[in-house]
Amino acid sequence: MAAFSKIHNSCYEVGHTWSPSCVQAALDVTSGALEVSFKIYAPLYLIAAILRRKKKDYYLKKLLPEILTSTSFLTANGGLYIVFFCILRKLFGGFYSWSSGFGAALPASYIAILLERKSRRGLLTIYMANLASETLLRMAVTRGLVKPIKHGEVLLFCITASIFMFLFRSKDGLKGFAFSALKFIIGKEEIPAHSNVAETHGPSLPERTAAIESERLQAAAERLSLRRRTLIAYTRDLLQSLCKRGPRHRCCKHYQDNCITYCVKGFVRMFSIGYLIQCCLKVPSAFRQMFSKPSCLPSVFYNKENFQLGAFLGSFVSIYKGTSCLLRWLRNIDDELHALIAGFLAGISMFFYKSTTITMYLFSKLVETMYFKGIEAGHFPYFPHADTVIYAISTAICFQAAVMEMQNLRPSYWKFLLRLTKGRFALMNRELLDVFGTQASLKFKVPKPDPLQATVLGHTVLPPGGDITLG
Repeated sequence: MAAFSKIHNSCYEVGHTWSPSCVQAALDVTSGALEVSFKIYAPLYLIAAILRRKKKDYYLKKLLPEILTSTSFLTANGGLYIVFFCILRKLFGGFYSWSSGFGAALPASYIAILLERKSRRGLLTIYMANLASETLLRMAVTRGLVKPIKHGEVLLFCITASIFMFLFRSKDGLKGFAFSALKFIIGKEEIPAHSNVAETHGPSLPERTAAIESERLQAAAERLSLRRRTLIAYTRDLLQSLCKRGPRHRCCKHYQDNCITYCVKGFVRMFSIGYLIQCCLKVPSAFRQMFSKPSCLPSVFYNKENFQLGAFLGSFVSIYKGTSCLLRWLRNIDDELHALIAGFLAGISMFFYKSTTITMYLFSKLVETMYFKGIEAGHFPYFPHADTVIYAISTAICFQAAVMEMQNLRPSYWKFLLRLTKGRFALMNRELLDVFGTQASLKFKVPKPDPLQATVLGHTVLPPGGDITLG
C-alpha cells in the first residue's frame, strides 16, 4: 500500500533542501558534477593513453574530445536527475515512493548514456547491471523475501568459475577480452589444442618430444663444463633440473616443468601479481598521508588485504592447474570436461578474499556471454540498443536505493554519488520519505528547510507522518 502513497511536500522540502529554486539547484548539481567528472576522466584517459603507447596524433586530436564526451555523460547523469526530480513533482503534485528515485533517474540515465561513446556503453552497462542486481538482492534480503546463504558469494563464484573455465577449454567457447584475460591468469599451457592460439603458442607432441631430447643433450653437455660455472649458475641449473624431473603426464603441455613445479610456479606468479595490485591501489592514499602521517607508509606493503588478494589469485591458479593435472593422470586423457571440476574447486579460493562485487561482476559477465552465444546460435532474439535500456534501468534501481534505502546500496557507489554531487545527495530530507516504510532516514541527519521559503513557494512544511494521500 505504501508504494501507492503520495506525500504533498515540495521538491525543495524533500530534495534540494540547500536551495528553494529548482533551477538554481539543478545548476548547482550540474556545475559540481562537471568539475568532478572532468577530474575523474582527465587523468584516467591520460594514464590509459600512456600505458597503451598512443601516438602524437591521439593526444592532439582524440584525447580531449574523448575526455569531454565521458565528462558530459557523467555530468548529464547527475544534473538531469535533479531536473526530472522536480519535473515529476510538478506533474504528480507530490512524491510517490518510486518517483523520487527510480522515476527521476530512468530518463536522466537514458539520455546520459546516449552522450557516451558506443565503445564504452557495454562496460558501463555490465558494471551497473552488476551493481543493480546486488542492490536488488540486498533489498530482497531486507524484506525477508530471500534467505541469505552462508558463503553464498563463494558458491556462486565456484559455479561461475566452473562454467567460465569450461568455455575457456571449449572450441569457440570464449573470444576477445575474456579469453585473453584467462590466458594471462591461467597460462597458455591450459589453452585447448583445437584453439588457434594454442596452435600458435603450444607445441605439438613431436615438437615436445624433440624439445625434451634436445634439453637432455644440452644438459649432458652442460655437465661437462660444470667446473667452469659460477655458484649462481650452478644453483640455477640445479633448480631447472629439479623442475624438469618428477612426474609429468604425457597429456600435460607444461613440458618444461613437472606437475608439482607447474602448480607451485602458478601460485607464486599470481600471488605476486595480486600483492602488487593491492599495493598499487593503496599508493595514492598513502602518498597523500606521507607528510602528515609517515608511520602509515609501511601499511602499504604490510597490509592484510595485500596478502589476501595474492592468496586468492595464487590459490585459484594452483588449484585449477593441480586438479587438471590430477584428472589427466586419473583418466589418461586431456578432456575439456576437466575444466568444470577444476574451475569449481578453484573457486574455493575466494575464501581468502570474499568479494560480492567480484562474484556479481563475473556472474553478470557470464550471463552476457551466454546471451550472446545464444544469439549466435539463433536461440535468443537480438535487441538493438539493449545496452542503453539496461544501463538506464540498472542506474535507476541504484538511485532508488540511494534515495529510499541507502543501507542496501554498495558503500563505494554511495561515496561516488556523494563525490559527484559534492555531498548534496545526503542533504535530502529523507525523514519525510520514511512513511513509505523503507527507513529512508536511517543514518541521516534531518535537514530543516526554511519555512518562509516554503511559504513563498506556495507549500507548507509537513511534519513526518503528515498529510498522506492514498492512491
